[in-house]
Amino acid sequence: MASGQADVIVIGAGVFGLHTALEVRKTGRSVLVLEAAGEIGAGASGGIVGALAPHMPERWTPKKQFQLEALLTLGPLLQKIEAETGLTTGYGASGRITPLLNENMRDLARVRCADAALRWPKDKVMNVLPGDAWPRWLMPEAAPFGLVQDNLSARLYPKQTITALAAALQARGGVLRLNAPVSRVGSRGQVFLPGEDLSADHVVIANGVDGFELLRPHVGEVPGRGEKGQALLLDLDARDLPVIQGKGLYVVPHADGTTGVGSTSEREYEDGRTTDEQLDELHYTARTICPRLGRAGVLSRWAGVRPRANGRDPMIGPVPGAPRLHAMLGGFKIGFGVAHRCAQVVAAGIVEERSHPIPDSFQVSAHLGL
Repeated sequence: MASGQADVIVIGAGVFGLHTALEVRKTGRSVLVLEAAGEIGAGASGGIVGALAPHMPERWTPKKQFQLEALLTLGPLLQKIEAETGLTTGYGASGRITPLLNENMRDLARVRCADAALRWPKDKVMNVLPGDAWPRWLMPEAAPFGLVQDNLSARLYPKQTITALAAALQARGGVLRLNAPVSRVGSRGQVFLPGEDLSADHVVIANGVDGFELLRPHVGEVPGRGEKGQALLLDLDARDLPVIQGKGLYVVPHADGTTGVGSTSEREYEDGRTTDEQLDELHYTARTICPRLGRAGVLSRWAGVRPRANGRDPMIGPVPGAPRLHAMLGGFKIGFGVAHRCAQVVAAGIVEERSHPIPDSFQVSAHLGL
């Protein structure tokens, strides 16, 4: 391996890190993934919700175009990974329904339907339907002005997805080390662990919230923070039904016969790994939209801290002043939907040693000084 260790070291075995490592490995470069925890997806990537929903189609921007292309290519990519590994990711083109609570929401939904017809592929549509279009799933009383349905949205099971990604990486010769916490990175490919120094031609910081602190010495500030989320996994088989988005939450029917409900968004918290009464309140709210949830047993309660870059959008690409150091961070609430496209950009930049076009708001510099 180059530099005595690997051509590329990726820090973090979540969805951003694993996609990046896999894309790098496809180019023939050796890659080493370092994960601080004893398992992959120990942070936000190990969640149980997994909604893949597009940005709204009005006021189109490069960011929205990037996400659209990502959502359209994710399904085929995951299907290929499933075929290679024999593992499921739980991906499904489920679609999404959203209740409309007032006349203004209905009017806006109609405008968005027209915008979707202009921006999305012809086979991806958004329509306003009567509130009782899904009476056995979305309570009609919860949609007094109808509902909007699209067939671009999808879902996956986060933990299953990263398990399949890790298997695909290792099958291609990528190396994954657990219990390998990184304390510091240098600007010239150095990676420092307790009692061990490593080096590589390029280093990618993709370890979620902790990555912001690793970046701090190189950018002069902490360019992001963590926001806690809590979610439920219910024993409800609704695998053939669409995702529900409403009242600040998602109801996501999974392919394995469970249903994820989440998540809270908490900027202030004491313990990012414990659940509390806020999750109970979310569960109650979800039942007011979908009464079937009230008859389902709770299989598990989950809490984790999601990385949010200062500019909210993903923070990817070379770090200013340190071209061998790359960021793959952020992606707040959209990470699983765009991770593979972000990884392709970062991997191409590593291989070709030049910057590739991305939305301006994704640049590392866009998240500094805010």
